[in-house]
Amino acid sequence: MSRIVIFGAGGRVGRAAVAEAVRRGHTVTAVVRDPGKYRELGTPDAVTVVRGDATDAESVAAVAAGHDAAVNASARLDLPAEEYFTAAARALVEGLGRAGVGRLLVLGIATTLEVSPGVRVMDDPLFPAEYRLFSQGHVAEFELLRSAATDLDWLMVVPPMDLNAEAEATGRYRGAVGAVVGQGRISHADLAVALLDEIETPQHHRVQWAVSH
Repeated sequence: MSRIVIFGAGGRVGRAAVAEAVRRGHTVTAVVRDPGKYRELGTPDAVTVVRGDATDAESVAAVAAGHDAAVNASARLDLPAEEYFTAAARALVEGLGRAGVGRLLVLGIATTLEVSPGVRVMDDPLFPAEYRLFSQGHVAEFELLRSAATDLDWLMVVPPMDLNAEAEATGRYRGAVGAVVGQGRISHADLAVALLDEIETPQHHRVQWAVSH
């Protein structure tokens, strides 16, 4: 059994990751901005809900102390994507390092994946400019992680474009490094299975790893 800290635990992916971790017998610290809004996430024996900020290294270090792995499923739509995701990457690298947490999984976005060698989804001339800005936030996050001088074993897990909370949970998925894979859809529950598999038995390191049905 491991202790896992999940940032953004109040969102759909975060909730699915919490549920899958508990199902496997792990202990979870669910990090949210306002614990009062997410009391239902907590359970006496498995899940503790705490206040935290994935963009603040001090906060990260405090909530992550004593944990074995971390997941960042947080996002802020009220801030520029590049500002938020790079701030979170810096804080997580520093804060998890202070806390002695060795494994980090962060969520990416499918538009940054390659459809052919050297050509990403977001490189299509018809790709909407406003979505390109959000995608660029994840590109900057990935580059920051890749260039960071750290021993942290990080992985960017990238779900497909169709990420559906209502889709059937199958317990299965397909994966590929850096490129679009599979049918282009996955349930939140199966994305959580992929996340927990990579925590329990790490197979991919310091890359973008795409998952899909």
